[in-house]
Amino acid sequence: MPTYDYQCRKCGYKFERFQGIKEEPVKTCPECSGKVDRLISGCGLIFKGKGFYITDYKNKDSKAARSGTEKPVEKKDTPAKEAATKE
Repeated sequence: MPTYDYQCRKCGYKFERFQGIKEEPVKTCPECSGKVDRLISGCGLIFKGKGFYITDYKNKDSKAARSGTEKPVEKKDTPAKEAATKE
């Protein structure tokens, strides 16, 4: 069940409520009966399990990099070097 944060417009009182997703939002402050606004808050994120590794999301480049069979990268001169060598 999610936790929602609220703040009163009148007195500034902040509180939170555990509510179902389909429940109506709280409309009145429990302290002064003023109108409340639902605040946007961060959600909790829990990672469970052994962890995440580079091998979890494989692509064709990662296999070549691990086996040492990747193609050598050709080095290209920068435009400034090319202009200097043409003169």
